[in-house]
Amino acid sequence: MAQPQNNTALSPSDDDESANHPQFAGGKVTLITTKDAWNQKLSEAKSQGKIVIANFSASWCGPCKSVAPYYIELSEKHSSLMFLTIDVDELTELSTQWDVKATPTFFFLRDGQQIDKVVGANKPELQEKITAIADSQVPSDQK
Repeated sequence: MAQPQNNTALSPSDDDESANHPQFAGGKVTLITTKDAWNQKLSEAKSQGKIVIANFSASWCGPCKSVAPYYIELSEKHSSLMFLTIDVDELTELSTQWDVKATPTFFFLRDGQQIDKVVGANKPELQEKITAIADSQVPSDQK
């Protein structure tokens, strides 16, 4: 019995630092850790005509963790959209600027302006809005 306890004691301490964020990034999701990275991605999205879905999340937030794999899955299905994740504790200035009151909060942005949002880990609503936005985007070469 002492052996598993040792393993579990080692795992969380090893994993806590390195595994806090990987669960929020993956697929086509970009983890945003600086204001510069945020501005760069918004600018990139604008020049590519992409809608941005910004997931304001926290490593300690249970619902954030539960919706993260689904968010990553959606990012792989909808490559015409740009999926970002922002840790509210790392970028408090950005969270305040966007008036984030709860985590997770998903903002839908066109040209850096909010066009919609979903508050909470509401998978059906998130999918519905992402699908609707993705369907409304026709690639410029098909117009």
